Amino acid sequence: GRDDADPVMARQALGPKRLLGVSCYDDVERAVAAEAAGADYVAIGSMFASVTKPRATRAPLELITETKRRVKIPVAAIGGIKLENAPGVVAAGADMVAVVSDLFDAMDIKGRATAFQKLFDK
Repeated sequence: GRDDADPVMARQALGPKRLLGVSCYDDVERAVAAEAAGADYVAIGSMFASVTKPRATRAPLELITETKRRVKIPVAAIGGIKLENAPGVVAAGADMVAVVSDLFDAMDIKGRATAFQKLFDK
């Protein structure tokens, strides 16, 4: 998040074998800088209204596509992701989605996780 350590410092502290993701909100330039700093992936969002973080900065779907054009590392979509809106996020180019409520509030968590996974089956 915004209060996390600088990505360069985080990478130095973690070393090369641990995954480093950087929250970029609605800022493509932050994603470009995160990649240069050694991030393994970047997160864009909140894509939709989120129960988990209701005041989170919103990012348009087009920002996923723009970020994919600007960085070579994977792009995660985060914030308000549900099974019914996830296909649009994947179509915009997201390599992964971060899901909390729609997964853990499901009656069948394993089934819901499988449904999300199928969105990425090629």
